[in-house]
Amino acid sequence: MKALSIRQPWAWLIVRPDLTGTARAAAVSSGELKDIENRSWPTRFRGRVLIHAAKGMTRAEYEDAEDPLYWCGGPTIELPPFEQLQRGGIVGAATIDACIQSMHRSSKWHADGCFGFHLVDTRPVPFVACKGALGFFDVPKEVASHLRQMHDLGAIACNT
Repeated sequence: MKALSIRQPWAWLIVRPDLTGTARAAAVSSGELKDIENRSWPTRFRGRVLIHAAKGMTRAEYEDAEDPLYWCGGPTIELPPFEQLQRGGIVGAATIDACIQSMHRSSKWHADGCFGFHLVDTRPVPFVACKGALGFFDVPKEVASHLRQMHDLGAIACNT
């Protein structure tokens, strides 16, 4: 299973574990879920990927997220407290269905000058500790096995 490491609070904004059911559907349609992962490099990868919350996050990075958060999500998005954001493990899954150049951006989450990995069908999963890496990386077999078991037991929903 491939994963992509993303710093907090951006990983949380992609998977939004605070939203379920109709609230989640409404947030998707109103753009309150981060649907673009900004990178300096393009990718040809398409398909399902695990969202890994990077271990590192400074308080300054957390506070710096507030400005773009306001213009992207408006005042309706409230981040969890700094101390509550999970780091150093898998927090969700998403499907990458496109890599969009900055000049063709259509999402408010797409940063100028960056390639945007377009994310759909984002889902939170119960936290599983896992070492991250740069770029796309394969999760250890024991992590993949644990995630499959959680899915089989109904703890992880797919395509709902």
